[in-house]
Amino acid sequence: MSDITGGLETSGIGLIKRAIELDRSKRYTESLICYQEGLQLLIQANKATGRSEAEKTALRNQMLKYMDRAEWIKSHIDKEKTTGRYHEQIFIEENSTGFSYESLVSRFLLEKCERVEIDDPYIRSHHQIVNFLKFAELLVKSQCGLRVIKLRTSADTTDHQQQQTKLAEIGSSLATHHVTLHTEFSSSLHDREIRLSNNWTIKIGRGLDYFKPSPGKLAIGAFNYDLRPCRQTTVDIFYKSPP
Repeated sequence: MSDITGGLETSGIGLIKRAIELDRSKRYTESLICYQEGLQLLIQANKATGRSEAEKTALRNQMLKYMDRAEWIKSHIDKEKTTGRYHEQIFIEENSTGFSYESLVSRFLLEKCERVEIDDPYIRSHHQIVNFLKFAELLVKSQCGLRVIKLRTSADTTDHQQQQTKLAEIGSSLATHHVTLHTEFSSSLHDREIRLSNNWTIKIGRGLDYFKPSPGKLAIGAFNYDLRPCRQTTVDIFYKSPP
């Protein structure tokens, strides 16, 4: 077996193990992605020359079990989406890592999504506005057909003008990517919710501000949020059937 083939198999097995962990936690949308990606790597590895027929058959039989489970998860998600009852919950523990915006949301942007509405009363201070920018970058990068972002937040009572200026700068940058930013300020906003026009809703208990501060500007995790420790919070994911 070549090093490349061995690497494919090792990576595939790693993804399958992660899929099983997520499956057991009923984090089905994440689990499905890991099963699919892991199986694709194992299929490539099994096609490689230098493997005996017995080895190929053994791996193929194992893959069939994972394929059946992936099909069940997909069917379950589709069924719950049809009835409008799909709900998935993720508990983020204090100081845990691996929960960037991309890891939480990107799988819901594989479908077309032209409009995203964000309700978050705490897009006020500089680091919170940077968080919003990071999230907007993810939306643009996803190539989901995004056209509009609507942000509802509360006004920064200490320097509302600076808050408006920074959000306007983000809006101008988004416009160069053919995305319009609508910003609305509300004094009565309390709930945190992200609504996608493809009918997915993500509720993060702390809103976008669930990361701990970086210990330094050049510290690991300063830019890659998958490596940034988190504050404890709960993420609820819903699919609401269109009316």
